[in-house]
Amino acid sequence: MRPERLAELIALRRARDRIDRDYAEPLDVPAMARTAVMSPSHFARRFRAVYGETPYAYLMTRRIERATALLRAGSSVTDACLSVGCTSLGSFSSRFTELVGVSPSVYRALEHGGVDALPSCVRKDATRPARTGGRAPAWRQPHGPATGPAPDLGSGPLVAPT
Repeated sequence: MRPERLAELIALRRARDRIDRDYAEPLDVPAMARTAVMSPSHFARRFRAVYGETPYAYLMTRRIERATALLRAGSSVTDACLSVGCTSLGSFSSRFTELVGVSPSVYRALEHGGVDALPSCVRKDATRPARTGGRAPAWRQPHGPATGPAPDLGSGPLVAPT
């Protein structure tokens, strides 16, 4: 790897570490870019190329990840919103629903007892928010899976004949 490329990766990692550490602070792309010693537009392009999402999307994913932990611990939706650095409850709720699949109040009401029993490395992966396009996965829907037409499995055997 060329030294310039390595230096760029180190600078991007430094900015990502700052996002992870200071997620509750008011961060914008120019502030993150200053950490990486890059122009904001170059930083945003390189961050997306390296990490697969924009710096702001990464920041919001971290904020929502921390908010899910607060909600599981019993915090109110408003307290969780403000604790993770969001200033608009409406924007927070919209982004939370987009990433988690259910609204913050529904998520707070769900049973989370089994999560604490998981090893921390598994818990981190299992509770990490992922974009769902606004629709909750079947296991996260409060009233069971969505109803709809059953998948067509055909009328033949499920095992290939020998």
